[in-house]
Amino acid sequence: MQARRASRELALIIFSQIGKDIEKFANGDFEQMVLNSVRTLISNSLDEISIVTSELSGVKEFVEDFENNHPDNLSRPIDAHNIAVEMPLTSKMKEDIDTLMNAAEKSVFALEIAELSVLSGQSDVKRYIQKIIKTYKERKDDIDNVIKELASGWDIERLFKIDKDILRIAITELLFIKDAPVKVVIDEALELAKKYSTDDSPSFINGILAKVVEVYV
Repeated sequence: MQARRASRELALIIFSQIGKDIEKFANGDFEQMVLNSVRTLISNSLDEISIVTSELSGVKEFVEDFENNHPDNLSRPIDAHNIAVEMPLTSKMKEDIDTLMNAAEKSVFALEIAELSVLSGQSDVKRYIQKIIKTYKERKDDIDNVIKELASGWDIERLFKIDKDILRIAITELLFIKDAPVKVVIDEALELAKKYSTDDSPSFINGILAKVVEVYV
């Protein structure tokens, strides 16, 4: 997993910790903020796994009932073990499986971030997070004005904070850091939107960032 991908996700969580007053951000707070962000990721992943595990128990119960009540097994002697039977994969079961796979991916990602940024003492992640936050702090007004200008018909103060923070991070990278390919920055902003925001957020964020690239990059 790329260090910068981890940096973007942790930076997003740190933005939520800082709140509106980014001027309060100080270097002395940074290490604790990274640690808190990693803990948040892992905690969220564990919560999702707990929920999905409960749902998976329901899927298992359904499968067992289906097998027990299948004509091939009902016709067998009472003391005989069930034989495997074909079972249609319902849309509900597919949804449950997809949810489990998604939760597992998030958990693996959270653990990789923990290893990169804390357990292994990896400094690349921390340096890039700090670069994003410091650059945004220095160019806050410029970046927020870009969002206001390009979010035609939207009141920036009424946008979901998570969407604004995703845009802030991406625009900071695109216009002022310029260390990563444009496509990578946009793709990973959309992944963060899919993971943390609403169903409509990825298309909204994609539209704004496309305008940023067209007008400013």
